[in-house]
Amino acid sequence: MTETASQSDRPCVLVTGGAGYIGSHAVLALKDAGWHVAVIDNLTTGFRFAVPDDVPLYEGDIEDGELVSRIIAEQSIGAIMHFAGSIVVPESVENPLKYYHNNTVKSRALLESAVAAGVPHFIFSSTAATYGTPDVSAVTEDTPRVPINPYGWSKLMTEQMLGDTAAAHPINYCALRYFNVAGADPRARTGQSTAGATHLIKVAVEAALGKREFVGVFGTDFDTPDGTGVRDYIHVSDLAAAHVLALEALIAQPERSLTMNCGYGRGFSVTEVLDAVDRVTNRKIDRRFEGRRAGDPASLISDPSRIRATLPWKPQHADLDEIIGHALAWERKLTEIRGNG
Repeated sequence: MTETASQSDRPCVLVTGGAGYIGSHAVLALKDAGWHVAVIDNLTTGFRFAVPDDVPLYEGDIEDGELVSRIIAEQSIGAIMHFAGSIVVPESVENPLKYYHNNTVKSRALLESAVAAGVPHFIFSSTAATYGTPDVSAVTEDTPRVPINPYGWSKLMTEQMLGDTAAAHPINYCALRYFNVAGADPRARTGQSTAGATHLIKVAVEAALGKREFVGVFGTDFDTPDGTGVRDYIHVSDLAAAHVLALEALIAQPERSLTMNCGYGRGFSVTEVLDAVDRVTNRKIDRRFEGRRAGDPASLISDPSRIRATLPWKPQHADLDEIIGHALAWERKLTEIRGNG
């Protein structure tokens, strides 16, 4: 492994939301790469079992400046990876103020704590929802950002804060805009554990294991080969690896900030995903066809040219069947963790 600094010289990384889905995978990726890690999570949607026993876990809120400042001092934090926040798009429409508070106001508080303590590097969990419903299918970072829901706006506002703050203070940042995150740790150490999750592959493997009666297919008349929506699915462990590489890039060039899409640059339709789940599980999932959801684009695929040119990022788990297989293995383990409850 080529290192930008010896492991003993590396700063401790504070992972916010590190007990959640993507955050817990980032913790594992950092640990596997030899970084020191600490986690802050209010455990509203995160799970204590998702944090390794040897990683300090502070149960609390990123808006608590006194707590965050104490963690930064106690753990000698030199970088922050920020995953904490709310992510359900329909809920953001129903309760926008919750999203502007959890995703924007609290991010501002966290960023203020980072600046006050002199933390030099900040990595932000952003989203393709900042693009809204783009006119192009392969979305670049320069595609106009016109969110269509409070979730997307709340993330875009935080990106703006990061840009302005980096211009005024000695801190650099990387905003990673995720497309559709799926799968689970290949060693089944963590995965998507949220009850009532809305991610298609999570829902589909739950249905395959009898945890749901059916999978809803929202829209069959899109301008796509089979009429169902097409999305760019990225394995969560490949995404976590991108965060570690982004951190190394920020440290190597402290005067530079980055904004990059995280996807594979190819899409699968809802039908193709469900067919793949049927194939991997050797059973047929019940599909219920419903109308389109407001604001759903026909196709949303990333152009990952920038991240591939900027980082030595080489996805290891881009096969759809493998993504589904890992999600399925985690779902089975999750049943054991919860005692079949």
